[in-house]
Amino acid sequence: MSQPSNALRLGEIGQIAVPVRDLARAVKFYRESLGMTFLFEAPPALAFFDCNGIRLLLDRPEKPEFQRHSSVLYFRVPDIHAGHRSLRANGVRMEDEPHIIHRFPDHELWMCFFRDSEDNVLALMSEVPIKA
Repeated sequence: MSQPSNALRLGEIGQIAVPVRDLARAVKFYRESLGMTFLFEAPPALAFFDCNGIRLLLDRPEKPEFQRHSSVLYFRVPDIHAGHRSLRANGVRMEDEPHIIHRFPDHELWMCFFRDSEDNVLALMSEVPIKA
């Protein structure tokens, strides 16, 4: 089924919101444990980080229906094993070890999962070229 030519076509993501219970604790975790670039805070309940051009919004929701856990954010890293070691060294609670998700003809997709300070699931991902 084709879309009408005047239909809105969404593609680029500008911002992703992650619900948090304790904003100060979450800001400290994303800044210090994950080393993310802090942009600004909009008191009393919002903090923003830069994810290579996409804003990550930490939000302490006022309405109960928005307080559930977030979608899984997958952070692309060049070396998943080094990333895993670094997060573990920063005291991040890892859910598993790096593992292969899928083998493509020219590369492997690796992932590992971890938790933020608010118990949201996050992940590292790496596309590793297959050496001939």
